[in-house]
Amino acid sequence: MRRYLIALFAAVAALSVVTAAPASADTVVTDYQDPLTALPPVSRPPTEHCTVTAMQHVFANSYGQPFVGTLTPPPACAGPWSKVVLNWTAKSQGRQYDRLAGLWIGGAEVLRTSTPEPDPSGITWSFDRDITEFAPLLHQAQPFVVDLGNVVNDTYTGSYDVTVTVTYYRADRAHPAPKQADTVLPLAADGAKPGWQDLSDGQNYTAQVTVPPNTAKLTAEIYARGGGCEEFWWSNVPTELAQANPSAGLCGGGAYREVEVTVDGKPAGVVSPYSVIYTGGVAPMLWRPITAIDSIVTLPYTIDLSPFIGQLTDGKPHTVQLIPPKGIVDLWTLGGNLFATTDPHVQRVTGSLLRDDVPAADVHTTTTGSGLDDKIVTHVNRSWRTAGVLHTSAGIVPVSSSGQWTFDNTTTLADSASQQNTDQHVLGSYGSNGRVDGFDFALTADVTQHIVDDNNYRIDATVHQGRRLWTVGGGVPALSDDSIDTSGGFGRTNGVLSYADGQSSEKWSGLADTGRFYFRDIDTAHGYVTRDVSSH
Repeated sequence: MRRYLIALFAAVAALSVVTAAPASADTVVTDYQDPLTALPPVSRPPTEHCTVTAMQHVFANSYGQPFVGTLTPPPACAGPWSKVVLNWTAKSQGRQYDRLAGLWIGGAEVLRTSTPEPDPSGITWSFDRDITEFAPLLHQAQPFVVDLGNVVNDTYTGSYDVTVTVTYYRADRAHPAPKQADTVLPLAADGAKPGWQDLSDGQNYTAQVTVPPNTAKLTAEIYARGGGCEEFWWSNVPTELAQANPSAGLCGGGAYREVEVTVDGKPAGVVSPYSVIYTGGVAPMLWRPITAIDSIVTLPYTIDLSPFIGQLTDGKPHTVQLIPPKGIVDLWTLGGNLFATTDPHVQRVTGSLLRDDVPAADVHTTTTGSGLDDKIVTHVNRSWRTAGVLHTSAGIVPVSSSGQWTFDNTTTLADSASQQNTDQHVLGSYGSNGRVDGFDFALTADVTQHIVDDNNYRIDATVHQGRRLWTVGGGVPALSDDSIDTSGGFGRTNGVLSYADGQSSEKWSGLADTGRFYFRDIDTAHGYVTRDVSSH
């Protein structure tokens, strides 16, 4: 995958310049409709509410220069709140890469996103995020930090102008405050700085956390994304194959990834990350205007740490570590928070860890073929489980946490790696005291490249993304089915952009946050929506 990224980066700049008429019948699209997704809207209760503008900032040359402000709850809308909704609205014009962004309130990471790539006439995009789970932090003024590293120069001219608002909806009898964790414990060491860390193989995110003595439930919420050669980890080949063919520009490390959490050095659980594709990934026109799944609204991963509570409620700091995938060849950006639910009827919850079975992943990879014409098959059958008992005001309570999934990836290189096909499927679930959170991740990417030099090349690609999520057996039932099919590409002839086009469709169906069924079906061509049907 890395091999054609070099040409892709050059093409990103070329997409924003005046182009000569192509020699063939290929279409050259330089402008596109504002980015969108088929995700359901975040509902807003019909209660008294107040909106605070938390940030209005332009990110230009902003690497190492995050926005740092203060978020203060509005006196006219004191809690409790039925809901708290954060809105991110941004615009950009010119040429620019896709950029990773994160947002922290009081040190807690409440949002991770990445930016669409702009066009010459400019784009605007907006999305909402339900941040009600962070309400325990929002009753007091808190540091408000946004990190969006960007570079603006004569070539990459697009800055990102971002406005963030927070709307507080007061609870009433018909719309009460939700039952949720009452304590948020950021893993970030400094609430006035970005809380994520860029980690290479062998490095860990290490945090010191002191949990309330009467904690009766404890969960970890984790954000994880790869960058550079790890951005397309799902297409990476075995390291020995990449090293044997350095001119091909292939990325090593293999195709399997997982992120681990430890508590005081003991393995506490593992999550399987979704194969996120940035909006410039594979080929920029694939994601104009429909953005890839999880690229704009990135979902965190959750692990129940309750089996470890008995070791953590002594009032002392304890070590929580986030461990990036083993064997990675570039950086992963990790961060997250803990959420504690306390028992108000006891001073301290005690307990014992009875089972801690989190073995190393058993990754099976076979390679057939020769040179750069190979078939690489990777299979993982993964499972882990922890369990314990807690002594609470309700008596002795058994607690458990688990994960299990199968991972299958077949990557085929042909025509000396000028063609690459990846077919990946991950199916599994996480368990927590009778609750099951299931996931079904699908990805197919087929890429053909014909590269003569930097001024003469063509890249064609088709991508299918799928993500099904469901929750049963505890809390509010949830169900969603999101899929994208997109195709397109780009190319240059004698230095002139001669091909830049794409078409895509996205289908989302499932339960909205109201509990009602929702669907939306969008088709696009040449950068513009041709069909948009929903259950509004």
